[in-house]
Amino acid sequence: MSGNVVHLHKNSEPPAVTTLTVVPDPAPAPPVPLWIRSGRAIRTAVTHETTKTTARAVARHSLYVAGGARIVAKRTWDGRTAARYERMLRAAEAAGNYEAAAEWEERGQRFREARHRRRMDLLHSPLDAAKGAAVSAGMGIGGLVLLGIAMAIATKDATEVVTPLMAVIKFINLMITIVQVVWGPAISVGPFLALLALWSVGAHQKAAPNWALPASVRNGEGEPITPSIVVKALRDLGIAPLKNAIKEMGDAGASMLGPIRIAGCGVEVDVTLPSGVSTAEVQKRRRKLAENLTRHEHEVFIMIPTAARTVRLWIADSGALDEPIGPSPLVTDQTLTANYKTGKAPWGQDLRGDAASLSLYQRHLLITGLSNQGKTAALRALALWLALDKSVEFWMGDLKGAGDWAMFDGIATRLIQGPTDEHVIQVTEMVEDAVEEMNRRLQAPPGTDFPLLVVIVDEAQVAFMCPVKDEDKRPYGGSSATSRYFMGARKIHNQGRAVNVLLWQGTQDPTDQNLPKLVREGAHTRASLALGTESQARMALGDKAVDGGAAPNLLRPGLDKGTLVVASDGIEIPKGQSSITVRTHYISTDEAHVIADRAKALRDGVTTLYAIERGEERDPLADIASVLGDAPRVRTKDVLKRLSTLNEDAYGGWSFIDLKRVLDDAGAEPYKSDGVMVVARDRVARALANRDGEGSASASE
Repeated sequence: MSGNVVHLHKNSEPPAVTTLTVVPDPAPAPPVPLWIRSGRAIRTAVTHETTKTTARAVARHSLYVAGGARIVAKRTWDGRTAARYERMLRAAEAAGNYEAAAEWEERGQRFREARHRRRMDLLHSPLDAAKGAAVSAGMGIGGLVLLGIAMAIATKDATEVVTPLMAVIKFINLMITIVQVVWGPAISVGPFLALLALWSVGAHQKAAPNWALPASVRNGEGEPITPSIVVKALRDLGIAPLKNAIKEMGDAGASMLGPIRIAGCGVEVDVTLPSGVSTAEVQKRRRKLAENLTRHEHEVFIMIPTAARTVRLWIADSGALDEPIGPSPLVTDQTLTANYKTGKAPWGQDLRGDAASLSLYQRHLLITGLSNQGKTAALRALALWLALDKSVEFWMGDLKGAGDWAMFDGIATRLIQGPTDEHVIQVTEMVEDAVEEMNRRLQAPPGTDFPLLVVIVDEAQVAFMCPVKDEDKRPYGGSSATSRYFMGARKIHNQGRAVNVLLWQGTQDPTDQNLPKLVREGAHTRASLALGTESQARMALGDKAVDGGAAPNLLRPGLDKGTLVVASDGIEIPKGQSSITVRTHYISTDEAHVIADRAKALRDGVTTLYAIERGEERDPLADIASVLGDAPRVRTKDVLKRLSTLNEDAYGGWSFIDLKRVLDDAGAEPYKSDGVMVVARDRVARALANRDGEGSASASE
């Protein structure tokens, strides 16, 4: 049995004593005085962004009224006095245009004479006005009485005589009553309407200090280009003669400007500089001019038109040049074809937004720029368009070897890809073979028409910088008279275009070592992407283009990929300019393969020959199968030519007898088709298969 234990006696032991430590409360902080708290609140309220914005808006709209009143007063003064003619006269004198000054002086004199006549007429006008009013009133009353008499005769009522006159009197009384009713409110509302009109004028002209304007206007974002903005930007360039001339012109500084025209994604304006100011001085200050126009440097282009002492400014809309221009017509138009002689390659757009097309007819081509700026893509786009003309033959050397030109397998007759010295040797020999083909064509009878042969060398600087020498100690690279690649390029530049043998080169970061002067000046079309210095720009485009305003060194590396400055007579350049800036369409590698497939469909079994390593043992039957490609049959003459192209050392001396011997031994004898001897692809393939099968059987035994 269990239960609770109940203690009947209380515990006699004293309870344990617990010692408590009392920590005093910290002293309360002294109260902040009311005046300090009030000051902080006032400062916070005053410096708050909402307060600033509100105060700025109030000040802005108040100043719009004052500015509008000033503008209206100035316009009224100009209309009543000869001040406008005096300003234009001073402006013409400051610009050195004395013929215009004489014209403005004559116009001002005519204005004064007309004003004097008007003032003299005012002396006689009150009397003339009184006479006119009396005569008009008399004639009016007489007419009304005659009308009343006619009405009285018609109605046989004599009282009708005064009816017309009384009707006019009542109408006048009604008008007076209406004026009495409206006059009071009009007097009250009129000043407000006048203030509203002045505010409208001031708001339209932004007639307020810069600090009071909205943030977007203060920062220049989207600010339209007006004559006053251009003149102010020129005045603040830091050119003393220009600044003094504009000061002497007064508010008529805009007389230097031609009309501001919309040009693509920006505007264009011609500026006639005052006497004593050269166009070169303005060109040197491009960045400062752009900043004065609230633009980035790359958004302002300075060109030199034909007119003397004139610069042409093209000013882009803010941020417009950072927008893409859209796909190439080669990608969007599946039916597009090419014509080497009469057609133009769709390359991109100029700064005005117009299509920029390039004629390739008998023009050697050079494209250069810094690395990774779109050089290969720009060069490849031209080749892809030209590939759509099935009569064109391509020999290609890609000294990068990254597969950028792999889609031309089946289009190009030769395709070399790789960055090594061995690849440079093969490209050099390809260029020298082109020289031999050129010489052969030059010796043909006059009037012979030759199909185009385009020799393309991408990353050509690798060839120029190659240190390897041949057996005769002749260097493959360099720029001396013994350099094999250099001399091959020079020979094609000298005479190739006459027989449709052209050389296209793409190179990067040009110097005198990797792009010799004689080679770069041999190109008819010279284009440059972003470069590092002005000296490189001169190497790429020539002194004439750079002195005329071309500035690829001012393009932004990375941001202006695919933007080219082009100097060529094959592209439409505005009159008086020596170059044009083109934003090229970008064609990706996948899109390039699609376009290349369309080009292959236009061609009949082109066999691309790849360069081979030297010293490799030849297999004649396999090489014959290789040069046959996809064609069902090829003429023996063409087979011999392709074998010689494949390896000159092994097959350069072959005749029909040598070819027949190899084919007869393999059981793939040539035969006649349509009267000519041909080699059948099926026979050669069957012979190879039988030979390989026998080799496998022997190995197994």
